[in-house]
Amino acid sequence: MQYNLTPSTATSELIRPEVYINRELSWIEFNRRVFHEARDPRHPLLERVKFLSIFDTNFDEFIMIRLAGLKDQSVAHVTTLSPDGRTGEQQLEALRKELTPLLQETRHFWRKELMPALAAEHIYILDYEQLDAVQRSAMQTYFENEIFPVLTPLAVDSGHPFPHISNRSLNLAVMITDVLHGERPARVKVPPALPRLIPVPLNGNQGGNRAFVWIEQVVAAHLSMLFPGFDIWESYPFRVLRDADIEIREDDSSDLLETIEQGLRERRFGSVVDLAVNPSMPQRIRDLLLENLELEPSDLTVVDGPLGMGDLVELYKIERPDLKYPSFVPRTPPELRKGQGLDIFQTIRQRDQLLHQPYESFDVVVDFLQAAARDPHVLAIKQTLYRVGTNSPIVGLLQEAVENGKQVAVLVELKARFDEENNIEWARALERAGVHVVYGLQGLKTHAKVALVVRREADGLHRYVHYSTGNYNVGTARIYEDLGLLTCRPELCADTSALFNLLTGYSRQSSYQRLLVAPLGLRAGMIERIEREIVVHQKSSNGQLIFKMNSLVDPRIIAALYRASQAGVQIDLIVRGMCCLRPGIPGLSETIRVRSIVGRFLEHSRIYYFGNGGNEEIFLGSADMMQRNLDGRVETLFPIEDPVLRLALRDNLLKRLLADTVNACELQADGSYVRVLSDPGEPPFDAQGWFITNPLLGPDLSVTAPTISAIPSGA
Repeated sequence: MQYNLTPSTATSELIRPEVYINRELSWIEFNRRVFHEARDPRHPLLERVKFLSIFDTNFDEFIMIRLAGLKDQSVAHVTTLSPDGRTGEQQLEALRKELTPLLQETRHFWRKELMPALAAEHIYILDYEQLDAVQRSAMQTYFENEIFPVLTPLAVDSGHPFPHISNRSLNLAVMITDVLHGERPARVKVPPALPRLIPVPLNGNQGGNRAFVWIEQVVAAHLSMLFPGFDIWESYPFRVLRDADIEIREDDSSDLLETIEQGLRERRFGSVVDLAVNPSMPQRIRDLLLENLELEPSDLTVVDGPLGMGDLVELYKIERPDLKYPSFVPRTPPELRKGQGLDIFQTIRQRDQLLHQPYESFDVVVDFLQAAARDPHVLAIKQTLYRVGTNSPIVGLLQEAVENGKQVAVLVELKARFDEENNIEWARALERAGVHVVYGLQGLKTHAKVALVVRREADGLHRYVHYSTGNYNVGTARIYEDLGLLTCRPELCADTSALFNLLTGYSRQSSYQRLLVAPLGLRAGMIERIEREIVVHQKSSNGQLIFKMNSLVDPRIIAALYRASQAGVQIDLIVRGMCCLRPGIPGLSETIRVRSIVGRFLEHSRIYYFGNGGNEEIFLGSADMMQRNLDGRVETLFPIEDPVLRLALRDNLLKRLLADTVNACELQADGSYVRVLSDPGEPPFDAQGWFITNPLLGPDLSVTAPTISAIPSGA
């Protein structure tokens, strides 16, 4: 592709279709990188299985949300073009060309590489036909005792309409023979509450040998028990994905919680967007399913292998530590360890505290909230909750704080996709405990992660804040890479109070002293600082930007980065997921390098570094550079004002990520990615492995000087 471009400052000129990577195709490239991790033999075997499971789970969500939305556009004949110049129908066509071959590639890999590798470790995934007489007898007993009682065969005839097929359900399309009526169809739903992989006994099992068989094959082998008196002629598995994007009309709702609950019920009945079958299913049965599910042939996905392989995560429960990553104990910063002589509030008053999960323990955050709940001098706690998880100690501490006489206000985001039901449960539990629970601003999701504590001290009231790039979720804190800040800086604390007044009451505040807040001014603040870097570079030729985020999609931010590159600013982007910017184009983006890191931990933190002629700025926060984050969510970016912490983030985090030659891929101008390899003679460098053994700050609060020769001089 030729890019005939000249330097420009007009945004419209810098987001022309040819310089913008399609968002959906960029997502496919991201999930392809997840699949690459499953293929990488440097990962332990069960970790590779888990990556394949993650790939398939990601695939499901993409179909249910993004592809479903494009299909809606196509049906409604929406003519609005994507930034890369495609209609919804054109995007659907492009996606289908990519998705099915990629899905098939994963099944081939499972069958030809992962299954043999598992067998070599005495973990066998068997087909029912491979079972011997003893094993089949055991499966019959299991079927009679555990499966049969919960199965409901559903006939399809004039007296039995075609049944509702629930989202993500695995089913058998059954054809039985009837002397009187000929061929008769039926549907059997595989129980989702039972394990997908059923353990099979092995003769003389020793040394941890394990064998499993797919539950749908066990059901298929015993269909005669479900249809007594009939000959079972054929049965074929199929799986359905439905539109799962809940449409919420908040302006018509007097009770958002009830509206979300209704939306969850309706999600089960969203329109079908994908039907997955095996190649063995004959055309007449495919046509029957397509007709009754009101689908087009283009909505059919034919997969030569197991359907719904997200269930492979069940294998990760096998007790084989030799086939998993070595465990490690997260560090606790020395000054935040219990019993050090200072309480956590005194420690925060001495200096800001930077936290880096999962390498450092999330217990520090729990300890902060526990201290707030139990300290008699604490008067109030305010907090946002987006994804909390199950058995949350955070929720328990907020309830305890109310019992201890604190005023507690919590914003629970009910619209956190696929966590709505869980958040409704927590919201009701908090309300029952006496917590003031609110659900945010109309039309916006609250994605900011922040907790504010108000404490009475000898010289008056003081505020303490925890800001984070990630959720208050103990479970994900063990596997998501995130950053947090504990601070009592007056300007930041004042901004935080103003933010909560916006979230819980009525406020028209549109500017903050230190925070960048969406949707009020975050995009404008980012573009202003990018433009400032252009001016810096024109004066001193040392303009530099380093951004780390999950996704870069917003056209105006991309246009600003193109302008900065045209001016000569050195730009390094670490974008884990979607990136719609094309790097390395002469005259447009030749000073921009884009890397993606997919590894053991999910890179989740957002970091925005501005060189600013030596007067460096670093912002952390919850916001990716996407329209949904900048326009449709309450997001925060918070500054790191301690110069020691800024240095640690620049030299020990960002530069080490840029030096990674184990987990990193580099984006090419055509939208593809290539693996980043170490230079000849240089050992590979794994940034995540380095973080496991090295803190960002030394015990004397110093920054460990970078010693990696692979760190680029331009970084």
